[in-house]
Amino acid sequence: MRKLALFTMLVGTAALFWLVWTTAFPPIQATVKANENASGGEPVREWEISVRTNEHLSTLWEREGLTAAEEADELTLLRRLSLALHGTIPSLEEIRRFESDGRDSRLDRWCVEMLEDPRFADYFSERIARTFVGTQQQPFLVFRRDRFKAWLSEQLKENRPYNEMVAAMIADQGLWTGTPSTNFITHSVVDEQVDEETLAGKTVRAVLGQRIDCAECHDHPFADWKQSDFRGLAAFYGQVKLSPFGVEDDPKRGYVLTENDESVEFEPRVPFGEEWQPDGETSRKQLAGWCTHAENRRFARATVNRVWALMFGKAWSQGAPYFTAVDDLPDPEPRVAGEPPETLLDLLADDFVEHGYDLRRLIRVIAASDAFRRSSRSSVEDDRELMRQVEHWAVFPLVRLRPEQVVGSILQASSIKTIDQNAALFTRVIRFVRENDFLREYGDLGDSELEERSGTIPQALLRMNGKLVQETTEPNPFTAPPRVTFAAADPETLIETCYLICLTRRPEPQEAEFFLTRWSDDDAPRPVARTQDLFWTLYNSPEFSWNH
Repeated sequence: MRKLALFTMLVGTAALFWLVWTTAFPPIQATVKANENASGGEPVREWEISVRTNEHLSTLWEREGLTAAEEADELTLLRRLSLALHGTIPSLEEIRRFESDGRDSRLDRWCVEMLEDPRFADYFSERIARTFVGTQQQPFLVFRRDRFKAWLSEQLKENRPYNEMVAAMIADQGLWTGTPSTNFITHSVVDEQVDEETLAGKTVRAVLGQRIDCAECHDHPFADWKQSDFRGLAAFYGQVKLSPFGVEDDPKRGYVLTENDESVEFEPRVPFGEEWQPDGETSRKQLAGWCTHAENRRFARATVNRVWALMFGKAWSQGAPYFTAVDDLPDPEPRVAGEPPETLLDLLADDFVEHGYDLRRLIRVIAASDAFRRSSRSSVEDDRELMRQVEHWAVFPLVRLRPEQVVGSILQASSIKTIDQNAALFTRVIRFVRENDFLREYGDLGDSELEERSGTIPQALLRMNGKLVQETTEPNPFTAPPRVTFAAADPETLIETCYLICLTRRPEPQEAEFFLTRWSDDDAPRPVARTQDLFWTLYNSPEFSWNH
């Protein structure tokens, strides 16, 4: 009887272990049915704006005498979309789903699905938060960056029109905890006083995509911005005060500066388009209405330029240097009534306004453009000609991944399943802790995340020998290497799976041959250790840390 009881206990334990394992870790070859509701109607590339966008690009390349690079393969495009919208590479689970979707225009459907995924709202809210409030983390009582970011995420999930989001940041009243949009105002508080100059400079940069900061002290030397323009815009924030009820507007307050030992009060004044201001509102609501007015072309152009930069890693430019500042756009050229837009930036901005400042639509149009779908490989051998291809978007620019994309990709590659809101709580907690630890060591880009940058030796060493890479590659039931090793039918399948997990592609014949030779070496380490070494090698390859 004791033997029977012991046998029953062992069988029950094994069955429980099998149930937990298969629930947490489904077979890597299993596929999940693609979202049938993510069709998005007519394919984006058939929309009028997409046709006109691609015609503009084609005309540009023909005029410049450029041959555009070939179209990238779909797995490369899937990786680009995942990095741009979710901040990480796609999981093996998602790759299997994508490849099992045999319908037409699957990239567009997957773009829709990614935009509906809460990971998009969470990731893009961080990108937008950096634009409006920087990266500082609660340095004083009245500022709550986490609440501001959470509010942005909710707005993106609801697909709230972007002009309404921006207007709320500029004009809302209330507590920074209960009305999180007001944290745009409170992030500029210094010594318990609102810094109107900081808000004026940030508003022009983040909302209008231009730089007015130097006009605080003198007329801009290269643009039409005057010191009087800066003071007039700063005066719109002169009524703001902080009270126990949060951010409020006091009509009795004003923007006062001391000049030559005298106090001078400046009236709110916009540098152009006075008719765009709404009547009978607080000064901040007047400023919000002016900034986001449909005829204020700077707002739509700035938004398109920033979204373009987040998709490509490089702000829009045409024949300009390789990297241009995302918030230093030139003044828009005067428009002739009835004439089509001269630049692609204006073409996309017009469509953005016409369709209700819909960020998701804008992202889909950019993702479907011929520029976004070009390969990063060029057949051009002359460096100057290659640079011209890059400057005119005839080849997809090679851009180093941002730190959060690097750590997100390493963490996702360590898991067979997708790490999202449906992942186990334990997995999400571990990711949060590991991500924060890695970013502290790797370094953040702060407000300069869209500027040209190079990797550092400490960053390379961290990828090679850091704790995160060691923890995510070591053999245990929660990491990918052992699961891939035991599930693969043969070494060829194993190597291919590792490449899909880490690089979102299959190995080239010579790569597969090299590692197959390694696998057949009698002196090679045991199978799981070989897989662990392959993961480490792919993590540290240049290809892993670049968008291409």
